[in-house]
Parts: sequence; C-alpha cells; structure tokens
Amino acid sequence: MNTKIKVKKLNKNAVIPTRATEGSAGADLYACIEEAVTIRPGELVKIPTGIAIEPDSRELAVFLFARSGLGVKHGICLSNGVGVVDSDYRGEICVGLCNVSNKEYTVQPQERIAQMVVMPVMFADIIEAETLTDTARGSGGFGSTGKH
Repeated sequence: MNTKIKVKKLNKNAVIPTRATEGSAGADLYACIEEAVTIRPGELVKIPTGIAIEPDSRELAVFLFARSGLGVKHGICLSNGVGVVDSDYRGEICVGLCNVSNKEYTVQPQERIAQMVVMPVMFADIIEAETLTDTARGSGGFGSTGKH
C-alpha cells in the first residue's frame, strides 16, 4: 500500500524525514535545534523537528519510535514509549527523549533522533456494557499465562 505524507518545514533548518534503506519501515526524524542539547542520566527533554505533517487519509496515523542505535548503544529512548501523531494534528512534531543510561548524551543539531512509522488505525465505537463475554483467561493479568 502506497500512501503520501505531506511535510511542511516550519523552520528553515528542518530536515525532511528520510528512510535509511529501501526496506526501512520508519523514516528518520532530525533534531531541529541550533545548539547541542545534553541529556543527563534520568533527564527528559523535548526536541523539536521543525516539521508538521499531513497524512493523505484520516485512517492513518504516524507513530514515533526510538532509533535502535540510540536506545541500545546510549540508553536514549522516547519518554512516552511511543509517540502518536493523529491524522488531524498540524502542529510541530516534537520528540520527547529520556536518558535511561548512567552517562550524559549530547544531541547534535540535525542528528537523527527518532523514527516515524505510518500505520493504519481503526476507529471503534466505545460502548458501555454491564457484562463481558467469559473467556478461559478471564481477568488473569500480568504473568497469568506463565513464563516461557
């Protein structure tokens, strides 16, 4: 399935998202900052990308994920786990980063800081119910299916 995402530069220094390879699921997002930003251990920062986007369908959303190299090598991940950019949001995409390592990390201007993946979304009608269907699992939660 091919779709289009319009990208508007909100800052002249912004970089349009790019895919590293033809098979890359995500397009890299770049830090649109004028000076380097150091993230201390345990610290949270918000890094602007200088872009806004518009998917060509309301049935698409853009999800922001950590770049594996930053996460595995440096402990830099998204502060909200996964960012969700709704199809009707037209503001600047900013990336919340956190440092879960024990060493400082410095984000450089125009460094690749996250990746965006376009995915379809389904809209469900939320309906209040008095009862739910019984299942074999029932209300068994975390760890209820065993450790394997």
